[in-house]
Amino acid sequence: MAFPNVSDIIATTIEKRSRKVADNVTKNNALLMTLRNRGGRANRPFSGGRIIYEELSFSENGNAGFYSGYDLLPVAAQDVISAAQFDIKQAACPVTVSGLEELMNAGPEQMIDLIAARMDVAESTMQNLIAASIYSDGTGSSGKEITGLNAAVPLDPSTGLYGGIDRGTWTFWRNKFKNSASTTTLLEDMNGLWASQVRGADRPDLIVVDNTVWLAYVKALQAQQRFTAMTGGGTAGFGFPTLMYMDAKVVLDGGIGGACPAGTAFFLNTKYIHYRPHSARNFVSLSPNKRYSINQDAEVQILAWAGNLTCSGAQFQGRLDVNP
Repeated sequence: MAFPNVSDIIATTIEKRSRKVADNVTKNNALLMTLRNRGGRANRPFSGGRIIYEELSFSENGNAGFYSGYDLLPVAAQDVISAAQFDIKQAACPVTVSGLEELMNAGPEQMIDLIAARMDVAESTMQNLIAASIYSDGTGSSGKEITGLNAAVPLDPSTGLYGGIDRGTWTFWRNKFKNSASTTTLLEDMNGLWASQVRGADRPDLIVVDNTVWLAYVKALQAQQRFTAMTGGGTAGFGFPTLMYMDAKVVLDGGIGGACPAGTAFFLNTKYIHYRPHSARNFVSLSPNKRYSINQDAEVQILAWAGNLTCSGAQFQGRLDVNP
């Protein structure tokens, strides 16, 4: 449906307007932007293949043990390495402009390139789509959606297949989960969940929360007067409001359009959870040249993305379900 006051062709020509399109499209996408900018193993583009593999060790080597003198040592082959498997998911946003619109948006009267402005909106739309899908369970759009956190860190960690591995059979592939009966016990429940995820230097380094948990956490800290909220650069959540818990960043992914499930805090160890875009399909135009309709005076550009959210250590991820 067209905007009721002014069409985009008028809005991008000389009708007494500024030379900038104000973004009223992009929603809160803290988790997506954090993973995209985090570096290391959190953001790991791949370049090809039929399936995205995450190699992992799932068992100790049974040959290990003590011995004395000339004791015979066990040398049986040990099957201790496997891989989780994730399909490549795809998303696209076509952008069209008619020949008449191009004529109207040309010459000295043009103040904003129409198709470039529409591509900006398409990119915001695509980021919203991917940001929301990162929280999905992978069943949306007939199974074409991203295999997101609702699959990687579900409410019931003991059942179902994830990455081709049966959680009912393999306990190492189960995330940690805790139900918080009240926001009044939030800090205590966070302490218990965090402790259950620690293995040596491995521990949660990113906690993503919705509005309910964010407000309860801020309230709990304000009562103790011992916290500082941060915004801005890389150490402060890439511009998103950020608090600290232990040495993990607590990031709000509620706000306007945030997709974090209500009453939820994801305790993520980004060493083992990965944003995996394809290097050739990472918010790019499918063709740098113009695509024309065969039987219409129209041009089409397609903004495309391919990849998935993957995991190589489900037991290091946690989920707190908070009942307000």
